[in-house]
Amino acid sequence: MRFPKVMNLALAAVTGLAFAAGAYAAQPNPKWPSNLTLGTASVGGTYFVYGQVWASLVNEKIGTNISTQQTQGPNQNIILTDSKQIDFGMATMGVALQAWEGKGEWTKGKKYSNIRAMFPMYDTPFHFVTLEKSGIKSVADLAGKKSGVGPRAGTCGTYFPLFFKALNIDTTIRNGQASDMASNLQDGLIDAFPFCAGVPIAAYSELETTNKVRFFTFTPDELKKVKAALPELSDSLIPKGTYKQQTEDHKTVGLYNFAIANKDVAEDLVYAVVKAVLENNPQMVKGHAASKETLLQNWDRNGFLPFHPGAIRYFKEKGINVPKNLIPPEYKG
Repeated sequence: MRFPKVMNLALAAVTGLAFAAGAYAAQPNPKWPSNLTLGTASVGGTYFVYGQVWASLVNEKIGTNISTQQTQGPNQNIILTDSKQIDFGMATMGVALQAWEGKGEWTKGKKYSNIRAMFPMYDTPFHFVTLEKSGIKSVADLAGKKSGVGPRAGTCGTYFPLFFKALNIDTTIRNGQASDMASNLQDGLIDAFPFCAGVPIAAYSELETTNKVRFFTFTPDELKKVKAALPELSDSLIPKGTYKQQTEDHKTVGLYNFAIANKDVAEDLVYAVVKAVLENNPQMVKGHAASKETLLQNWDRNGFLPFHPGAIRYFKEKGINVPKNLIPPEYKG
């Protein structure tokens, strides 16, 4: 079974933004590329919708022609952005740290030094959902079960295996698009669907419209263990009521997301992109609720990845002094 309903509703909001862009688009700088590409992620996840929201908004405000490209998520976005196969991408800061240092297993020792941060997006909390009839009530109950964690090259596909290793939980990992994981859970091909994305996750919302589900999270002791093993994680909260069948607040861990660009994208173009996104938050929120965290004040959720000179220019206009370690060598001041 597939889950088109929520995705259709989400894309309808994006279509509305795109229509506005077509009707009122500004004239772009003729020196900018006529076509630009933004890497998103799999269908059913937040990146897939959020990316289309900000691309459409920016196209409307500054007259660019940014198209979105479906990818496997942050890991692939970084690889493609670093190598100039796409102009823009989106990444969680944990995966970005692995890329910057070349320490994640997926990097194979390569340091991805051509990526630059643009603007803060939102927090990505780690979720867990199963069907009520599964009998699974805790993370520990996933031992001996099948867990569908999303695309292999996404944040979830990268981090959940590390969580299970830190907690010594032997669960069989399954990978695939978020919408496919939801279908597999309903069809009994997997036992649980751990995932991570800005809330609410479209695939989770669709699941609970047709099934009795159970949301669960880490115990306090489990949280201590995963944070000790992976210090880039931060405390996060999924408030009760985020999903209709979620009756309690869920304390968990999360990673912040940032939009990224290749270092060679023109400074004035990135400046215009950052300005358009951060100065039109109500329009962003209409496209996806996670955008409520896409605020200038969250710029400091990045502590290591150099900002693009265009972003630094905008931040300085707003009175923000960017730390030296976040200023790239190509910045001219």
